[in-house]
Amino acid sequence: METTIAIIGGGPGGYVAAIRAAQLGGKVVLIEKEMLGGTCLNIGCIPTKALLQSAEALEQVQQAKKFGISATVEGFDWSTVMKRKDRVVKQLVKGVQSLMKTNQIEVLQGTAAFLDDQTIEVTGADDERINLQPDRVIIATGSKPFIPPIKGLNNYTDWLDSSKALSLESLPASMLIIGGGVIGIEFASIFNHFGVAVTIVEEQPEILPAMDQELAGLLRKKLTKSGIKFRLGVRVEAVASHTKGVELSLGNEKLTGEKLLIAVGRKSYIEGLGLEKTSIKMEGQQVLINERTQTTVDHIYAIGDCTGQVMLAHYASAQGEIAAENALGAKEIFKGDVVPGCVYSDPEFAGVGLTEQKATEKGIDFRLGKFPLKASGKALAMDKAYGFAKVLVEEETDKIIGVHLLCERATDLITEAAVIMQLGGTTREILSTIHPHPTLSEVICEATMAADKRAIHIPNEG
Repeated sequence: METTIAIIGGGPGGYVAAIRAAQLGGKVVLIEKEMLGGTCLNIGCIPTKALLQSAEALEQVQQAKKFGISATVEGFDWSTVMKRKDRVVKQLVKGVQSLMKTNQIEVLQGTAAFLDDQTIEVTGADDERINLQPDRVIIATGSKPFIPPIKGLNNYTDWLDSSKALSLESLPASMLIIGGGVIGIEFASIFNHFGVAVTIVEEQPEILPAMDQELAGLLRKKLTKSGIKFRLGVRVEAVASHTKGVELSLGNEKLTGEKLLIAVGRKSYIEGLGLEKTSIKMEGQQVLINERTQTTVDHIYAIGDCTGQVMLAHYASAQGEIAAENALGAKEIFKGDVVPGCVYSDPEFAGVGLTEQKATEKGIDFRLGKFPLKASGKALAMDKAYGFAKVLVEEETDKIIGVHLLCERATDLITEAAVIMQLGGTTREILSTIHPHPTLSEVICEATMAADKRAIHIPNEG
């Protein structure tokens, strides 16, 4: 007899779980109230990367002279940039829709709400309601932008969140961004490339507080040189309209700009899900799960941002596969310790494992290896020699416990480090692997060599 599985939410967690469950023989229904692909595909990861690619193309032409190429930029067409972004998104959404059909997954367009532990009510756009009583349920409702309780924000309504920023029909002359995390930095990079005067306000002493702070500082210096301004260690006390657009009060200082983007993170989205009618335990707005992604109701699982653990699309997808397998009888444990974090800035910034600060706080005895991009032949050839690779090695075991990259294509390169760490690898595994030359991938190997005081292309320290 087939096991019926209802999945609530069609984002990177939900649709991956649906496909995996169908592969394993489950009869799957996926409930999505908006667009398949969720935030990531429609108004997050993918559209921002499309815009960043257009920004990179613009920069390449602007920098062509140093490569001996005669070229001038006559301008850019923002509407065309946005149309390209929309085409990329549309193609990927169609791809997900096709995968649903290929895997014989029924997609219900509507809003899901629990009536009790066993029953889900789905309300369609025409207000038609149907009740489902599946054998298993996977909650994958994602997250939404967190809007801080700043004085005046209720009265000034012309602010942007990440979703609205991706649908701007024209570019403002200036933009103030509250939040120096991943979202704020990526949007600042996009708009700065297209000539918008950007100022970031971050209440922490450094941008990207969850990432390696030495490399975060180096990235900030590069972004400052490109024209982005920063106000660090200050809190926005009030927001008000202004003749120029908007005014932020930072204690004794006032900042004005044409547009305001609020990018202080995201929060779990469970509104209207009816969890209060179930036996599912919560912690604030977050669904509590065990190591097998089960909630406190055995046949109901939860994955991704709604659990409040790690709000990254690839984390949700990995959880989705485990949840689907367990829903169909497996006893798999989700191993989410090794999760790369990526910032699509210029240069890119990526890290996996412990930072120096976290390793120190945990009392781990470690050694450190660093390799500058200016010593990389490929980076110099590309004129992308700003940044460092950093490797942390546990002294007792020789295991790699952290890798942090500030360099061109760091978000692609970090996977090597993640694989090594997932396998519990040591410096030996990296150093015994022949890395192709000249490539940017060599920087991880070179930094590992430096940690072992056997650097070849830079002087050894100490």
